[in-house]
Amino acid sequence: MKLQISLIMTVVLSVAPAIAADTEPTKSDQSTKLFNGKTLEGWTQRNGTATYRVEKDAIVGTTTEGSPNSFLCTDKLYGDFILEFDVKVDRALNSGVQIRSQCKGGTPDGRVNGPQVEISNDKMAGYVYGEAAGGWMTPDSDRKPHETFQDGKWNSYRVIAKGPSIKTWINGKQISDLVHEERYKTHPRGFIGLQVHGIGRGQGPYEVRWRNLHLQDLSAK
Repeated sequence: MKLQISLIMTVVLSVAPAIAADTEPTKSDQSTKLFNGKTLEGWTQRNGTATYRVEKDAIVGTTTEGSPNSFLCTDKLYGDFILEFDVKVDRALNSGVQIRSQCKGGTPDGRVNGPQVEISNDKMAGYVYGEAAGGWMTPDSDRKPHETFQDGKWNSYRVIAKGPSIKTWINGKQISDLVHEERYKTHPRGFIGLQVHGIGRGQGPYEVRWRNLHLQDLSAK
């Protein structure tokens, strides 16, 4: 009997880490609000001519015809962190959230570049793209289509960036577990940016909404 119990415990312990790796981490009470729900204080728009406004408890980004990609960026820079937010996007619009991003040339009007967590209805939501930084960071073999993102509804994201590791969850399900040493060397720290994707002439306007933006800084831990 003791031998059976020992074997059972061994199996449980060996399986536990695998289960934990695909489980959404516990929400922390140490996070701070990136958006106060009233104004865009602490944020600066870079690139493009899309508009950003506060409506109720959300930041609303609206496309402008013919504009390139636009980004509303935090004034503060972050390295290692846990980022949480809710997002809802018009079906015709592709969007994303920049993390550890920079402006080329180090100037305020330089091209925004760096890792972007995908927001879209094309079954690729949650994977990591290199905006003006080499294209998809998540390898083709790991970008498996999924239906976790709910069209026309609020979707909850969680992003954990620690060293070269970037992990993402949507609505409690882990989507990506990426380790990208090369991009970490060039983008170890940067701003958070809310993207309104550029659209062509005769299209839109389309909107994307963000709310409940919280960040727990892990850099000092």
